Amino acid sequence: MHELAICQSLIDQVEAIAHERQAESVVSITIRLGALSGVEPQLLKHAYPVASAGTVARDAELMIDELPTRIRCNACETESDVPPNKLVCPACGEWRTTLISGDELLLMSVELQTAENRGGDAPPTS
Repeated sequence: MHELAICQSLIDQVEAIAHERQAESVVSITIRLGALSGVEPQLLKHAYPVASAGTVARDAELMIDELPTRIRCNACETESDVPPNKLVCPACGEWRTTLISGDELLLMSVELQTAENRGGDAPPTS
């Protein structure tokens, strides 16, 4: 289950951000995940509590935005969302396409709780 290793790497990044910003805790983590990234969202969610245990992110909510697989046709230049297992242009049927998105695994935001925003008056740091 390589999702656990991915979660551990994610937590390392989040802990570095939290340390840099002198955060007391992490409220939420948002990632973007493409269908062709090789990572299963549900397995990532199951691995997260194990990877985050004992860290500043132990109580943080992991939010996963799943991205569509998007291609550009090399023949007609149409951009389309397609199923991950069918990278063929739906407009003209051309199989020579360029992947625009769908293989990402990106850390998009980290919501932190600091001493300044603990009272709820200040906005969270992202």
